[in-house]
Amino acid sequence: MLLEIKDIHVHYGKIAAIKGISLEVRQGEIVSLIGANGAGKTTTLKTISGLRPLTSGQVLFDGQDISRMPGNKRVEIGIGQAPEGRGVFPGMTVQENLLMGAYTRKDDLSADLAEVYELFPRLAERKTQFGGTMSGGEQQMIAIGRALMTKPKVLLLDEPSMGLAPMLIAQIFEIIKEINKRGTTVLLVEQNAQQALKLSDRAYVLETGRVVKSAPGPELLHDPQVRAAYLGGH
Repeated sequence: MLLEIKDIHVHYGKIAAIKGISLEVRQGEIVSLIGANGAGKTTTLKTISGLRPLTSGQVLFDGQDISRMPGNKRVEIGIGQAPEGRGVFPGMTVQENLLMGAYTRKDDLSADLAEVYELFPRLAERKTQFGGTMSGGEQQMIAIGRALMTKPKVLLLDEPSMGLAPMLIAQIFEIIKEINKRGTTVLLVEQNAQQALKLSDRAYVLETGRVVKSAPGPELLHDPQVRAAYLGGH
């Protein structure tokens, strides 16, 4: 198992944000977390990447318990994240933003940089432009590209389609599919449940800090309760 979360609890002060979530992600999969705002999806990703401490439970990566490992070390062992809100450095160029993803690496970056530019030709055209002047969709591409520069075994994507035009959303999901096809495992948090479930091998439904359902993506896509709650259907 590449990534395993066992009965994690996470608090913000006295407030329990996550109340015993367990989930697993196998090598090569795309797995989605769906649920309403405040369900604990982003907190789950932050806990995996080491940005949020656990109250209890375990995070295992490649069989190793990383529950207490600092975030920068988790990047080094293969956990990359494109955060909610993108977190682009506005006063740095596109290329400088991408290279920030590789700050822990000591090897040659040229092949990986070329691959990011191949996935995102728009970034190749604008590599000397400042990140802060790019559109929302372009900034999302920077955030994903920067995470790929960490050479992740698993890529955590937090709301990659948020605030984007429908045409761009379709493009971002195609790119996620391509990244996965090239060998990177993906754990996706996404408000656009329909797109996420279509793309996913498996998915988990979160409600108020708990997993309430898990199944293959296409199965959840046709689940009447999931349709009613998250897909605007009955």
